Amino acid sequence: MKSIWRNKFRPTNLLLAAGAAIGGAAHAVQDLPGGPLVRQLNMPVGVTKIAQEQHFLHTVMMILCTVIFLAVFAVMFYSIWKHRKSVGHKAANFHESVVVEVIWTIVPFVIVILMALPATKVLVAQKDTTNADLTVKATGYQWKWGYDYITGEGEGLGFISTLDSSHRAMSDAGAKGEMPVDYLLKVDNPLVVPVDKKIRVITTANDVIHAFAVPQFGIKQDAIPGFVRDTWFRAEKVGDYYGQCQELCGKEHAYMPIHVKVVSAADYTAWVDVKRKEAAAKLDDPNKVWALPEMLVRGEKVYAANCAACHQANGKGAGPIKPLDGSAKVLDPDHTDQINVLLKGQNNGAMPSWKQLSDTDIAAVATYTKNSWSNKTGQLVQPAEVKTERAKL
Repeated sequence: MKSIWRNKFRPTNLLLAAGAAIGGAAHAVQDLPGGPLVRQLNMPVGVTKIAQEQHFLHTVMMILCTVIFLAVFAVMFYSIWKHRKSVGHKAANFHESVVVEVIWTIVPFVIVILMALPATKVLVAQKDTTNADLTVKATGYQWKWGYDYITGEGEGLGFISTLDSSHRAMSDAGAKGEMPVDYLLKVDNPLVVPVDKKIRVITTANDVIHAFAVPQFGIKQDAIPGFVRDTWFRAEKVGDYYGQCQELCGKEHAYMPIHVKVVSAADYTAWVDVKRKEAAAKLDDPNKVWALPEMLVRGEKVYAANCAACHQANGKGAGPIKPLDGSAKVLDPDHTDQINVLLKGQNNGAMPSWKQLSDTDIAAVATYTKNSWSNKTGQLVQPAEVKTERAKL
């Protein structure tokens, strides 16, 4: 949970940091409120009681362990030096002492108990997800997060949260020059929650194991396909707080940030109202027949938000990622295979399932790929086709 998670141990970032330290280079790096700090070595104090307790326990136990370490090795080195053979000391021949045996059994036992009691109290509190004011399901995808508001104010809302495309472009270009303070942590749709409310987070995954972690809240919970886990937090301060997937989940692991926006109760209510109106506006009739021009416009947006990171904006793919430009499956006048790839994924998850998208969005992105770059097929995929294939899943 230290600041190093921000850069995901990327060698280029470590080399840049080392070069700046040695040469005194003035590469501007700033603290990110709610996220990692410059030269941060310790855990963050955090904005939840659990995070603050974790920080306290960490500090106290580090001090205690350091004292024990120094005491034990001081006695050991003193004994070695004081009773060395070179000054005439001879090895003693004695049997065990019951008193010593009892002392060095009881003292460590007492120390362990004194450490375990407060730690157990915090651990039990971490797992108490009862009486939540708001429940959100966080689903890990390669490589983004899906948020669904299950209970509480905002129930029924859901959206996908993806790394901001401009930050991905900067990374692809080699991250040269001045970087934003929230570099690789900015998303298009942050998770929004009210302040001073108990938020239960249910975690699961669609493809591989991910982990939902926000250091300022003191939470880290694995998201495992086919299983549900849960954790909770109660943020005491309004603000923006950042985390990342903390389970190695594939080649885009470093591009799976978490942004939680904590707002006042009034602002949260206003946000819910806006999102409900947006959801109503996007609630498309899957039986609607679309024209090609409007479907292409929508498909371009869906492709940029969800597909371009792997297949590239030019549709050429990269490395093991297959190109869409000139793909036989994309050019096929029978739309069934392409729709099923989008709904089910393929290659053991290398191409993830996109069934979380609406029928219209899937039809739109399929139409876009069939009519972009050199793929000038003139084909149009309708949402009703996607609806038919989805019903077979």
